[in-house]
Amino acid sequence: MYLKGGVLLTLLAAFQVSAEGRGARLCKPGFSEEVYHATIPASLTEGQALLNVRFVDCGRSVRLQYGSSDPADFRIGGDGVLYAARSFRVPGARARLLVVGAEDEDSRERWQTRVNLTPATSRTPQGQDSGEPQQVQEIQFPPRRRDGGALLKRIRRDWVIPAINVPENSRGPFPQELVRIRSDRDKNRLLRYSVTGPGADQPPTGIFIINPISGQLSVTKPLDREQISNFHLRAHAVDLNGNQVENPIDIVVNVIDMNDNRPEFIHQTWNGSVAEGSKPGTFVMTVTSLDKDDPGTANGILRYKILSQSPESPTSNMFTINNKTGGIITVAAGLDREKVQQYTLIIQATDMEGNPTYGLSNTATAVIRITDINDNPPEFTADTFYGEVAENRVNVIVANLTVTDKDQPNRPAWNAVYKITGGDALGLFSVPTDPTTNEGLVTVVKPIDYETSRTFELTVVAENEVPLARGIHLPRQSTATVSIRVVDVNESPEFHPNPKTLRTEEGLSPQTVLMAYTAQDPDRFMQQTIRYSKLHDPANWLKIDPVNGRITTIAVLDRESPYVKDDMYNVTFLAADNGVPPASGTGTLQIYLMDINDNAPHIQPQEAEMCEKPEPNAINITAEDRDLSRNAGPFAFELLPAVRKNWTLTRISSDHAQLALRIGFLESGVYEVPVVITDSGNPPLSNTSYLRVKVCQCDRSGDCADVERIVAAGLGTGAIIAILLCIIILLILVLLFVVWMKRRDKERQAKQLLIDPEDDVRDNILKYDEEGGGEEDQDYDLSQLQQPDTVEPDAIKPVGIRRLDERPIHPEPQYPVRSAAPHPGDIGDFINEGLKAADNDPTAPPYDSLLVFDYEGSGSTAGSLSSLNSSSSGGDQDYDYLNDWGPRFRKLADMYGGSDD
Repeated sequence: MYLKGGVLLTLLAAFQVSAEGRGARLCKPGFSEEVYHATIPASLTEGQALLNVRFVDCGRSVRLQYGSSDPADFRIGGDGVLYAARSFRVPGARARLLVVGAEDEDSRERWQTRVNLTPATSRTPQGQDSGEPQQVQEIQFPPRRRDGGALLKRIRRDWVIPAINVPENSRGPFPQELVRIRSDRDKNRLLRYSVTGPGADQPPTGIFIINPISGQLSVTKPLDREQISNFHLRAHAVDLNGNQVENPIDIVVNVIDMNDNRPEFIHQTWNGSVAEGSKPGTFVMTVTSLDKDDPGTANGILRYKILSQSPESPTSNMFTINNKTGGIITVAAGLDREKVQQYTLIIQATDMEGNPTYGLSNTATAVIRITDINDNPPEFTADTFYGEVAENRVNVIVANLTVTDKDQPNRPAWNAVYKITGGDALGLFSVPTDPTTNEGLVTVVKPIDYETSRTFELTVVAENEVPLARGIHLPRQSTATVSIRVVDVNESPEFHPNPKTLRTEEGLSPQTVLMAYTAQDPDRFMQQTIRYSKLHDPANWLKIDPVNGRITTIAVLDRESPYVKDDMYNVTFLAADNGVPPASGTGTLQIYLMDINDNAPHIQPQEAEMCEKPEPNAINITAEDRDLSRNAGPFAFELLPAVRKNWTLTRISSDHAQLALRIGFLESGVYEVPVVITDSGNPPLSNTSYLRVKVCQCDRSGDCADVERIVAAGLGTGAIIAILLCIIILLILVLLFVVWMKRRDKERQAKQLLIDPEDDVRDNILKYDEEGGGEEDQDYDLSQLQQPDTVEPDAIKPVGIRRLDERPIHPEPQYPVRSAAPHPGDIGDFINEGLKAADNDPTAPPYDSLLVFDYEGSGSTAGSLSSLNSSSSGGDQDYDYLNDWGPRFRKLADMYGGSDD
């Protein structure tokens, strides 16, 4: 059956068919002549449910297997639902015939029917079918058979409702009715309908509403497919008490695309490149545009074309574009970068498959840069170039070769490379390229001799770094001639050979002519004279004639001279011409000096040590000769007769001998032993060498003792005594310095007294053991005045040795004790109390005694001197002698010797 809008299709296999009012029941196996129609989306996705196939068994119990005639695109599940087997787009707008079959698994009976599947398009929205007026669909639940009876309970699944297609951007009026949902149970009782899901009660809410009584589902505003392409809703039916009376059914609302979006290029300006000279059909670039509309419909199918080309040279159609992919290719020949470096194309993209009437368009710019190839060879600006160079000059530029090249500068197709193809057999020239100007720099790399070649004709070819493109030939201007003239200059005279070797014997006498060492002037075309001089002669042995170059000795040539290295003596001479400007050259004469016997031998070492006794007693000496071996050893050794009585000399090899004592003992000292040595030269030479032998006393190991070594070294007894005296004097000076330092410390301690050095009475007070302190005070113990705290107590002295002037043994009186910080006004009272106590002291002798006053401070090692001005002690004595003790004692004399006043 066909329900308008493609909402519901029920195929009744074995078959209960209602064909537009005709009632028929086909319960026998076979092929149904009736054709069913269904509308499906134009774009299908894999697994998308399309139709529901139902089988009415006519009272028979069968198990069915379903199948389709196109299983690659459509498949039928075991529950009878027709699915899309893959994602694809249904081409065209014509219906597609599909045969649906069912087979009984037990009896193998088969039933078949046909279905026309028509893709939906934006021009045939839901409810519009070939001009028929839109009708509202009705969805019933539970599903009903076409004969009005309810489906049998063995049906395992409810209906699958095909999607509802709603075009986007609808103009209304709103709300716009979409479908009516009802239940067959509304005949017996009142029901209420509702819809849930995104777009209804979930965001975005309010897009879809349903009449709860009539079940009419409506959309409230225009939909936008580019925002939401489909909605999944669920319809519900409940009674007045809210009890569910039907199972919910799923409703899918597809938003049908409308052409409401223009194509948009990914980039507004596209950049591409193609090499010049490219053949037609060469790919250049691809431009891409996007359309937000459904790409599965004509709304999103784009077509490209070129609107304009600038410049239109050499033709206005140099490029074409693939209208589907946007690929740009060349369509004509003649791309030449030197004429047109860049093309600008205006590209248009149109949807609706490029329909200019209904489609929407947009444009972009394509900039195509023509890249360079090497289609232009370098061309010389002249056929012949000229230059000149002075002879013997190297690394100088003699000519600049200029070329033109129409290719892009500073590229391999423009950079020139120069090659010399003729006229330079000796390789005297090279032509490097100036990287900035692309010029060829003709450069001399080897010296040129004017006397040999005066001119050169070079053939130079210019090429590019990369080969020319195919079909391009070198023009005549790619080859040029370079004419070079050589300028004659004054060249330096040259010695031949240089250096020159001369072999001669050493010892030549002065004024001996050795040879003539001359130089030649290479300037054959100049009349010049040469003068010679000596430039370097280390030992100053030679001279040269300035005119003819004859070399003469001015001193004896000595092979053993330090200026001779490896028997070779080098002298440098200078030859200068009289050209303008003058030139000079040098030559070296190497004189190989052959050895003669001109050096007498000598001994080594010249000093040695020997013990006084002959055993162990021997000195090994070696003969040396500066001459070569044939004029040196073997040597003959001999002692002079004057020393043979004490010494003996024995030869042990060709150049070694041994000196020993002939006698049993030789006194210590230094002896010079003359030894005569004769070499083997022709004629032989002799020499008397004096060996300085130091004879000394030896220890057990045979080595000289230290003192004896000093004596042997030449120090006499007087020198040794002088050294010892110096050491003694130094020790005495150190001792005197120590004594002086100690005395200085004592003087420093003595100066700590508050007495002037002139009045220091300590020089006059002497301690005389038992006699007392002096003539006047022999009965007094003056040691108590020096350090009273150190006086030995009487209790510990033995009986019978006390001095008469000591204090008797009595208890010490209790003198008044004063506070540490008395008031100044109490000082007088304190002193008076102390005097009274001293006067009444029975132990105090009739002389000044040592009293301690606490007022002077505790811990003092020296107390008060006495109770001054005592009224009961010595007032009648004569103290005038104190005037002789100094200024300080005069005060005491005045105090004691004065009147009572």
